[in-house]
Amino acid sequence: MKEYNDEYLEHIRKIINDNRAEEARAELATLHPADIAELYQNLDLEEAEYLYRLLDEDTAADVLMELDEEDRLKLLSAMPAEEIAKQIDHLDTDDAVDLIQQLDEDEREAILAHIDDVEQAGDIIDLLKYDEDTAGGLMGTEMLVVNENWSMPECIKQMRLQAEEMDEIYYVYVVDDDNKLKGILPLTKLITHPSVSKIRHVMEEDPVSVKVDTPIDEVALDFEKYDLVAMPVIDSIGRLLGRITVDDVMDHVRESSERDYQLASGLSSDVDADDSIFAQTKARIPWLLIGIFSGIVASLILGSFEEKLQVVTALALFIPIIGGTGGNVGVQASAIVVQSLANGTLEVKEFSRQLGKEVVIGLLNATVLSGVVFIYNLLMLPGEFAVTISVAVSLFFVVMFATILGTVVPLTLEKLHINPALATGPFIQISNDLVGLIIYVQIATFFLKVLGNPVTF
Repeated sequence: MKEYNDEYLEHIRKIINDNRAEEARAELATLHPADIAELYQNLDLEEAEYLYRLLDEDTAADVLMELDEEDRLKLLSAMPAEEIAKQIDHLDTDDAVDLIQQLDEDEREAILAHIDDVEQAGDIIDLLKYDEDTAGGLMGTEMLVVNENWSMPECIKQMRLQAEEMDEIYYVYVVDDDNKLKGILPLTKLITHPSVSKIRHVMEEDPVSVKVDTPIDEVALDFEKYDLVAMPVIDSIGRLLGRITVDDVMDHVRESSERDYQLASGLSSDVDADDSIFAQTKARIPWLLIGIFSGIVASLILGSFEEKLQVVTALALFIPIIGGTGGNVGVQASAIVVQSLANGTLEVKEFSRQLGKEVVIGLLNATVLSGVVFIYNLLMLPGEFAVTISVAVSLFFVVMFATILGTVVPLTLEKLHINPALATGPFIQISNDLVGLIIYVQIATFFLKVLGNPVTF
């Protein structure tokens, strides 16, 4: 991506302020639409709008889709419905739907009323009915479609007519007289079988397809599994409705990854570095407040243990180990489960199997970690056997609890259709801190009572 230094930006601003339109057009002509969108992010709205109006309609439409959502809305708010409709005329239907979905109902109706292409407007209205998190919400209707009963010359003729309205061609889809998807026509067949009597004799049957109501996450997994660049979308009886392209899927995967990463980091909403101070604070503060509350609860727990800590100060030295280890173990377990759910290698129905596997892993980890701490304390605190055994046993149970919690929580969230990435963030850390502290306090109290302190051997 092109980088813009202060000198270049000042040069552009001077061109705009002097109203040197031709010079501005010449500058924009050297830039890719994505670079123009990047340039707009460094300009004021009025400056960006000035440059935008100098673009030809095809480039303007491409730039509009390259802008991030916030900048796009700002630019759209400064444009009349007629002008937005002109830009939509140059967009694929899936991009047009993405753009219109950002607007309110009144703005949508005004824009759709000004679209000259009635067929395109109808396609957009139909696509708006689908949930944006399904294949229907991601698909476009621009594609090459031929009938299985056509001859090759007729097929080529129809393809030429359809291709005039398309920017990119991925596959040629073959349907029957009822518009049911029957196969794909490889472009090589057009060359090697120029006189074939019927398309159905050379098409590849049973292509990989997806139902219109399939969740986007499942669509993304199919693209990865079959190494596709496009996939046809069908209805419940197999009729061809549209197609999804790999660039749309990658956009979804990127956005989903960003949301999951921020959720795991304790951010309650999607924010960027250039968002306002208020927006970033609003996204950060909820989990920070929960963290403060958990800290207060932890202080109350320790307060109830204060008398014993005064008698056996060595117990306080191991509080960070108990809390930190539990948090790390829980995040590790939940991260593996969340990643496996995301890439399709684990399903909710495998709950019991995964839990059993993690319990065994937890036992091994807990035995090793508690054993190491036990030996260390045995050597370093020879007169504090009650502390030594308390820390080791507590660490064992904390690791087991954290492992189970880190496995159960994301699987449960997935079953409840809540983003399981929540389980890799502060939720697991805070839960393990509090429960780990309770376990430590209770076990230490028990062993101090049974063994007394100090105990030598």
